[in-house]
Amino acid sequence: MEFETVIGLEVHAQLKTKSKIFCGCTTAFGNPPNSNTCPVCLGMPGVLPVLNKTVVEYALKMAFATNCVINRRNQFARKNYFYPDLPKGYQISQFELPVAEHGYVDIEVDGNISRIGLTRIHMEEDAGKLVHDNHEPRSYVDLNRTGTPLIEIVSEPDIRTPQGAAAYLRKLHAILRYLDICDGNMQEGSFRCDANISLRPAGREEFGTRTELKNMNSFKNVQRALEYEVRRQRDILLDGGEIIQQTLLWDADRNVTSSMRSKEEAHDYRYFPDPDLIPVVIDDNWLKQVEDSLPELPEQKRARFVDEFGLPDYDADIITSSRELADYFEIAVKIFPRPKKISNWMMTELMREMKGEDGINIQECPVSPEHLAELLIMIDKGAISGKIGKTVFAEMMTTGKDPQGIVKEKNLVQMSDEGDLLKLIQEIMTDNPAQVTQFKEGKTKVMGFFVGQLMKKTRGKANPQLANQLFSRELKK
Repeated sequence: MEFETVIGLEVHAQLKTKSKIFCGCTTAFGNPPNSNTCPVCLGMPGVLPVLNKTVVEYALKMAFATNCVINRRNQFARKNYFYPDLPKGYQISQFELPVAEHGYVDIEVDGNISRIGLTRIHMEEDAGKLVHDNHEPRSYVDLNRTGTPLIEIVSEPDIRTPQGAAAYLRKLHAILRYLDICDGNMQEGSFRCDANISLRPAGREEFGTRTELKNMNSFKNVQRALEYEVRRQRDILLDGGEIIQQTLLWDADRNVTSSMRSKEEAHDYRYFPDPDLIPVVIDDNWLKQVEDSLPELPEQKRARFVDEFGLPDYDADIITSSRELADYFEIAVKIFPRPKKISNWMMTELMREMKGEDGINIQECPVSPEHLAELLIMIDKGAISGKIGKTVFAEMMTTGKDPQGIVKEKNLVQMSDEGDLLKLIQEIMTDNPAQVTQFKEGKTKVMGFFVGQLMKKTRGKANPQLANQLFSRELKK
């Protein structure tokens, strides 16, 4: 029997506000446990929440960027459940009246474009964190994260493959980073995802019983977990069994899922409007201010890079995959207006070095876009060869020094003096008469041998273009 996979994703994005959603506590990551707290986020009796206006503006930006219908009047609700890291016994979220609904994003998988609907975007506060002791049977509660502002982005069940799920997450991640409303750090929990997945017989409209996957902290883990769950559910259904609706944890070390609890439904949370918060009303002026503040988004930037700089689609996809990478490219191209050459170096030398043993991102890169452009200008003018340029670049990545300083320090300036090169060329021809004869017999591929010998003698500093011209001229005499 053939089955169709049905996937819907719930993405929680932590917003980059300086303070929490309903109080003035800092949202800084890494502070000592329970130091970013106050009576409001600790849920003390008699305290009242006050909404952070920036949270609403950030949610509106994401709504615009994902083609949503914005609800001019939206409302906070209490989501009731008990957990040790939830001091109030409820979470302030949105239910019947979210800030935005009915949006979409387009994703590309294997050259095919799919439109993924967004059910809703709503604002809510985060819960705290339990820290489990590996040596004693006890857990500790850290409430620093309690009250940190989130937006939850809920997709329609439109995703059909684990690869599509990963592509959708990358798309949302890029949009959030371009908007500069979320740092997207999955390891710190700033961008996290729960996945609902079910299988149904091909051609049937009715959905199968779904499970929810949690504890996935990378795009790769989301894809791997969904692939595993597809296999698990398929095997159960083919054996005549039934899928149990439950929440599952993904174990990335063992590549398996394990049951966490039965899956809750909306009625289990007993939602009702929060009596301490009035509805949020968004007027025309506020909405226009937010819309006017939107930056160029990934798809727009990608299209512009193709049109303005003549980049191939593949290059534009990679260069615009992050806002910082695209900014790096644009700074470099202003100094050295050879876009394709810059993109080539960024996608090969730069990204290879960044993916080295330590694995850094573009913000941590010791080679500035100005220094990369300076290096490429030196190669373009013939001051150094492309081969030496790669050596210089590796040194730049290690030391952070500028290319001119490295070239001068290591005496790497390209040899372009015709007289000096001719002396060495004549020596090479004298020392290799057999190869000279081969060239005269029409075996022109031997030219590579001669140029290679010259590079050895000059330690790679000979101008390769001039070397080819001089060898060609001398061998034809």
